[in-house]
Amino acid sequence: MFTATHSKRRRGPMVNVHASEDIEFLVKESEIVTGQLGRKFVISGADQLVYMIQWYPDGYKVQRLDDEGNATSTLYVQPEELGSHSLGEALRAGQLYTPQVRH
Repeated sequence: MFTATHSKRRRGPMVNVHASEDIEFLVKESEIVTGQLGRKFVISGADQLVYMIQWYPDGYKVQRLDDEGNATSTLYVQPEELGSHSLGEALRAGQLYTPQVRH
């Protein structure tokens, strides 16, 4: 189940991500609706860290984005490895969000 909230940085309505299994669905949903690869995810907190996640059959491509949306680092992880990434920590803390996709 997804719930919408609003970001302090005017990103529009945000969806709280509740489980790691939801990430694959959310990425695919965004790709189908927008026609663009990947989906942005935000770790709420003082820094509002932004990541772009792309789904591939063999895992995820995770890119940390700067304020202009440029990738500053890229990491390839298996779904089961995502839990040890800062995204997994944010997910467990209830601090992982993604912008709501308009259908």
